[in-house]
Amino acid sequence: MTARQGRLYVVGLGPGDAGFLTHDASAALKEAEDIIGYAPYVARVPERPGQTRLASDNRVELDRAREALSRAAAGRVVAVVSGGDPGVFAMASAVFEAIEQGERDWRDLDIRVLPGISAMQAAAARLGAPLGHDFCVISLSDNLKPWDVIAARLEHAARGDFVIALYNPASRARPGRIHDAFAILRGLLEPETVVIFAKSVGRAEENILVTRLAEADPSQVDMSTLVIVGARGTRVIARAAATPFVYTSRKAP
Repeated sequence: MTARQGRLYVVGLGPGDAGFLTHDASAALKEAEDIIGYAPYVARVPERPGQTRLASDNRVELDRAREALSRAAAGRVVAVVSGGDPGVFAMASAVFEAIEQGERDWRDLDIRVLPGISAMQAAAARLGAPLGHDFCVISLSDNLKPWDVIAARLEHAARGDFVIALYNPASRARPGRIHDAFAILRGLLEPETVVIFAKSVGRAEENILVTRLAEADPSQVDMSTLVIVGARGTRVIARAAATPFVYTSRKAP
């Protein structure tokens, strides 16, 4: 009897609202026998009878990936879930790192990465088009890379006049790094540079603030906040009774 062929889906759940979930991601979650991921993300997946759910802490990405690969190699259909897009500071990279370091037969598994709407895309869409021209994405987490590397990248991005999206800006373990980042940016950018704090986009507690670098208060930022720092070509269009539109011109300033 031929052994059953397993499959591993690496699924992006989007930023929160079920409306952001793609059709392919939804189908994979229904098909999966095992759902594996960081506990708050697993909790976002509707429960299905007979489906196994393995929720874990946010610092065991490689352990999650190895467990998922082992189960897929044993013939199970597995979904590893991430918020936003799984390829942006999320589980897709961990899965392929585990494959490179792990069992040789893992390389021949049926593995499908299903993209999701990222936090920066969702936040940008709420406002208009702040990512409308050249931009870069930097994680402020120094769990896997030293702060001096992050600081150097921030400096180069600011000097290069990129719009900058900041992921993982603050947590209980490192509340000061967002302040360090703003100190670097304030030393290089104009005080009128547009700054966006997009908190919990796609969830009930969503809140978006558009301000300027000189007035921005980084103490308002937490792990659920996506920060966007504009370039010289980023513009704000005021509106009478709503959050302003923000876009970055495609023309060089």
